[in-house]
Amino acid sequence: MTSADFSTVLPEFVLAIYAMAALLFGVWTGKDKVAVPVLWVTVAVLLLVGLWVGAGGATRTAFGGLFIDDAFARFAKVVTLISAAAVMATSADYMNRRGLLRFEFPILVVLAVIGMMMMVSAGDLMSLYLGLELMSLALYVVAALRRDSERSSEAGLKYFVLGSLSSGLLLYGASLTYGFAGTTDFAGIITVVQDGHLPVGVLFGLVFMIAGLAFKVSAVPFHMWTPDVYEGSPTPITAFFATAPKMAAMALIARLMFDAFGNVPGDWTQVIALVAVLSMFVGAVAGIGQRNIKRLMAYSSISHMGFALLGLLAGNAQGVEAMLVYMTIYVVMNVGVFSFILAMERDGQPVTDISALNMLSKAEPVKALALLVIFFSLAGVPPMLGFFAKFAVIRSALVAGYSWVAVLGVIASVIAAFYYLRIVFYMYFGAESEPLETRMPVVQWVLLVASAIVMVAGAVNLFGIEGAAQAAAAALVH
Repeated sequence: MTSADFSTVLPEFVLAIYAMAALLFGVWTGKDKVAVPVLWVTVAVLLLVGLWVGAGGATRTAFGGLFIDDAFARFAKVVTLISAAAVMATSADYMNRRGLLRFEFPILVVLAVIGMMMMVSAGDLMSLYLGLELMSLALYVVAALRRDSERSSEAGLKYFVLGSLSSGLLLYGASLTYGFAGTTDFAGIITVVQDGHLPVGVLFGLVFMIAGLAFKVSAVPFHMWTPDVYEGSPTPITAFFATAPKMAAMALIARLMFDAFGNVPGDWTQVIALVAVLSMFVGAVAGIGQRNIKRLMAYSSISHMGFALLGLLAGNAQGVEAMLVYMTIYVVMNVGVFSFILAMERDGQPVTDISALNMLSKAEPVKALALLVIFFSLAGVPPMLGFFAKFAVIRSALVAGYSWVAVLGVIASVIAAFYYLRIVFYMYFGAESEPLETRMPVVQWVLLVASAIVMVAGAVNLFGIEGAAQAAAAALVH
């Protein structure tokens, strides 16, 4: 390892050193006694590393192309780091009051984030798999963090078993690609298909890899784990699943498609189009019958991942830019929604049935208004920011010649709007019921309101995100 390699991976190295130091500190001082300070220090470390990564400069590579530090990777890393810090900050009170705040939690989150950072910087199939598995192994553990709960243990086990299957698909696809391309390096793979011809073996490898990665973003037909894991995991863990890993996995799909198979978009956009359409409709239709708000958000996630994939259909920088902006907005919306879900209680016990939101506007008008704005944005109702995000990715599909996908996307968006608007109906026009105890610490309240404000103000000014996404997309699509 040269000094240039070390400087390129320094943010990841710092986080790894911090995780090991925090682990030793926790063991030395008595484990859960230091859980709260470790969590808040971790939040600060993630935010500081996010600022550090965001201030990066020119494109650099390390370890012979295994690791790429460019504007695309930095954009995805900043969103991942900030969202992970936000979720941990908003979950601190919830986990502490319920005896779930063990000192391992922030350490596992840091390890998962390191894996995500490795994923989005991968320049080789080996580094891709290394980052993906580091993230996945940490997520399997946090899904089962509530050890005295059968549902949490079931969630962790289901995620592990199905995740292992997806890893097998990914590895099989990678081995096929290596066998026919003769290299695992993205730059080497793309030269094999330089003339626009994709060998049959590499094509099969590509399909298997897309299948493996589709699992990580909850895309149909590899979505089956999502509702059960979202429902069974502790709510703060569900909030984490719905934000940072989704951004990292979507960025990884874009990295693989453009860096390794960018010369043959016609061969992979058809697969992406099918997965996107299925995801949009399954998420929209299956979510209608859900009464548990965590399961509803799981199907919402499936639908939104379908929309995000539409941005890749164009096969150009504009489509990647639309996808990055969409994912950033999606993460902000989810941070806001889960900040409220964490506060849903009655008699000191968590409540997840959506009927509990009946007439929330009467008891908590500010929180109800913030939720209304966020759910309208999730539904794609203008003039909320979510509408413009959906418009951008649907336009990308239209420009790419996938007009049928764009039309189906609009239809799926209308169907999915039902379950978002039903919650709004309950909050403002539902039957009178026992009110919720929506006790919210300052951090949760600030994140809820800030998310709602961004959904309105962002329609006028995207706070510089659009320019950063444009630079990121240009770095990926040469």
